[in-house]
Amino acid sequence: MNLTKIYTRGGDKGKTSLIGGERISKSSTRLEAYGTLDELNAFVGQLRVDAAHTAFAIKDKNLSDELGYIQRRIFDAGTILATPEGKEWEGMPNITEKHIEELEIAIDKMNAELKPLKTFTVPGSDPLNAKAHICRTVCRRAERVLCFAKENGVAVSDSVMAYINRLSDYFFVLSRFVSKESELLL
Repeated sequence: MNLTKIYTRGGDKGKTSLIGGERISKSSTRLEAYGTLDELNAFVGQLRVDAAHTAFAIKDKNLSDELGYIQRRIFDAGTILATPEGKEWEGMPNITEKHIEELEIAIDKMNAELKPLKTFTVPGSDPLNAKAHICRTVCRRAERVLCFAKENGVAVSDSVMAYINRLSDYFFVLSRFVSKESELLL
């Protein structure tokens, strides 16, 4: 992609272009779906920056790097949603079973370090916990928007749906994990 000019005036009347050039309303469910993923990605970016400044590591994996990898998958999911059926291209990003399994492995590794959950959790035990919960709730909203889009004729793959569902679980477990790790640092 080579953007030399950011504003095009093409959206001034409430329409935007999908990948391939098709124009749609900015109020479309497709745009709401990938816009919500974009919002999620921004919040994950904020969490990632904060995690980088706390030197958190999940086993032998840097949390900031893990979140950066997740951001790229969210971006891929948005690209998929911004591409109308029939406009796919060779080498187009995709969400696969491998990506879902990677989240499950990360969840299981963190969860193995935690005590069993016996009560509801309240967000905000520390800054990273609060931001992980924000990511979780925006991710859940993205999931609801994706369901609505799928029910209203937008092609949303099962793998994108599963990834976003698993991602919200990841952020929930991450919120608990960073709280536990914060206690150890005190």
